[in-house]
Amino acid sequence: MDYKIVNGTIVTATDTYRADVGIKNGKVVQIAKKIKESAGEVIDAKGLYVLPGGIDIHTHLDMPFMGSFSSDDFETGTIAAAFGGTTSLVDFAIQGKRMSLKGTLNTWMKKARKKAVIDYGFHVAITDLNDRVMNEIPEMVAMGVPSFKCFLAYKGALMIDDGALYRILQKTKKAGALVMIHAENGDVLDILINDLLAQGKTEPKYHALSRPPEAEAEATGRGIAIAQMAGAPIYIVHLTCKEALAKVKEARDAGFPVLAETCPQYLLKSYQNYLEPGFQGAKYVMSPPLRDKSNWDVLWKGLAYGDLQVVSTDHCPFNFKGQKDKGKKNFALIPNGAPGIEHRIMLLFHEGVNKKKIGLNRFVELVSTAPAKLFGLFPQKGTVAVGTDADLVLFDPKAPFKITAKTHHQNVDYTPYEGFTGKGVPKTVFSNGQIIVNDGKFLGKPGTGRFLKRRPFRLTA
Repeated sequence: MDYKIVNGTIVTATDTYRADVGIKNGKVVQIAKKIKESAGEVIDAKGLYVLPGGIDIHTHLDMPFMGSFSSDDFETGTIAAAFGGTTSLVDFAIQGKRMSLKGTLNTWMKKARKKAVIDYGFHVAITDLNDRVMNEIPEMVAMGVPSFKCFLAYKGALMIDDGALYRILQKTKKAGALVMIHAENGDVLDILINDLLAQGKTEPKYHALSRPPEAEAEATGRGIAIAQMAGAPIYIVHLTCKEALAKVKEARDAGFPVLAETCPQYLLKSYQNYLEPGFQGAKYVMSPPLRDKSNWDVLWKGLAYGDLQVVSTDHCPFNFKGQKDKGKKNFALIPNGAPGIEHRIMLLFHEGVNKKKIGLNRFVELVSTAPAKLFGLFPQKGTVAVGTDADLVLFDPKAPFKITAKTHHQNVDYTPYEGFTGKGVPKTVFSNGQIIVNDGKFLGKPGTGRFLKRRPFRLTA
């Protein structure tokens, strides 16, 4: 036995109990009230939770966008993820014009292969549909990529039309794949953006005002309706507002397989942040934008009651200086995205569990188990059980934290959570049975992260 974790409290999506955990050759090999077998190293986890490693299924590392690249690559981004207790991620490989899906996947695989310190998988975003691309969808599923993304926004760049979405849904249903949609009405947003710029309204706040919640709700409802026509499940990414959540709840109440996620920024930040002095509001330019604070309680209840299944980050960092500031005279030129991969678990634990908005087991479900189940990684990952990968987090629920760009590990010059404080910190992080973070020190090695060949989609959460 390589490691024996003793005196800890195991927490899964369904259970909380005291037990020892034995690790050998990258796997959990024994769980017992008392493990008698000796081990190479014994770790005393008294006072700590033993959690399954976090799984972030919405990240954008080394992504080209608006003439720039997101500032975290697969080395810096996965190191930051590990410090935050995330041990697997699924990034987006985004198809360029006239590119094949296989070529797109290969491009992103090369980005990750020698850099990632944790395990990784990919969704493929389809932006240029033709018959050849349609025929590649089953091939992608066979290669371990059973999820695809479609943008209903970013007209002229990433956006596809309703007919293309319908055709993709028909194909993915047969192939055993899940379609994820970025739900905003791109046609209307294009007009709103140009109208505001024509009026000389260029400040960051107009990014939010050009992308109203009604545009998100309409696209959410339309995407669900198209999926219903195709008889296929659908997953709504980064849901931000009560209007869009109402569309999801209505469909789920009618028994239709609609799944949705939200992100910490939509639970903790608001439109008011766009009004920060000077150009500071640009730090929060993301799509969809931050909403009014009245949405916070609605989203937290959606997480607690099961209307929202996952909390991911949509981690897509751009530096404030040198990237975001390119839009000083035009909000439409501010790269869309913000960092968050390092702080998801701490924020959700403190703001959710400590403040009694969600329970401890539901917290584990949202950050690890449900992502694993929905995206073809369970039971290999997403829980603490004999036979699973030894992706484990020894989590100190009483340790204080203060978030600041001065000490974070994300390769970006700010954090939207600057000054946030709370309790609940990953102390020791295992990836495939190896300690990669311990007491604030990185012990991993770039290139040790493995590509995750995920199983076809099954509706299990």
